[in-house]
Amino acid sequence: MNAERDYGLDEHYEWARPPVGGWVADDLDKLPNLPPHTELIDGSLVLVSPRTRFHARTVRLLENELIAQAPPHLEAIRGMTTKLDRKNRPEPDVLVVPVDADTGSGQTWFEPEDVLIAVEVVDDDSVARDRDIKPPKYARAGIPHYWRVEANDGLPVVYVYELDPASRSYALTGIHHARLKLVTPFAIDIDLTAIHPRRPSP
Repeated sequence: MNAERDYGLDEHYEWARPPVGGWVADDLDKLPNLPPHTELIDGSLVLVSPRTRFHARTVRLLENELIAQAPPHLEAIRGMTTKLDRKNRPEPDVLVVPVDADTGSGQTWFEPEDVLIAVEVVDDDSVARDRDIKPPKYARAGIPHYWRVEANDGLPVVYVYELDPASRSYALTGIHHARLKLVTPFAIDIDLTAIHPRRPSP
């Protein structure tokens, strides 16, 4: 990858050097020329690879279905970060948050106490982050529901976790193939095979 070409920078551009102690959450809104979907994990900037078609279709399906099925006081949204603490500001692939957590058109992040569901769709470069690194951080921040989505034969499999508030850790409550049907945190019924476009009959 040629960073100067891909991000529109000239050959004299100098990438930002991390300060002593690492970056902090507010720096994501101030650093210039960050690639889309840059996250902050433990004070380090994490740049993500281009998204796969599976990832894009799965995120679209889950966001659209959650928008349609969520009660009126909740909304599903993507492209937003959550500021877990001073050194951690990840960007879940889909978030479910209260409508009244909207602070204005310039908002770029949510407080973790406003996040009801955090969804991560696993790509090759995010396996360790989505399986091992982010879930404990989400749990310690008090996010009550975490979904990890992985590909199996081109279809999403959803691993659903619920927070144990006493231990501040997640417990696996189900592994869902083909259909995601839940009663908590609200009634959800998603056909996971619908990530593939329906082609008209000949």
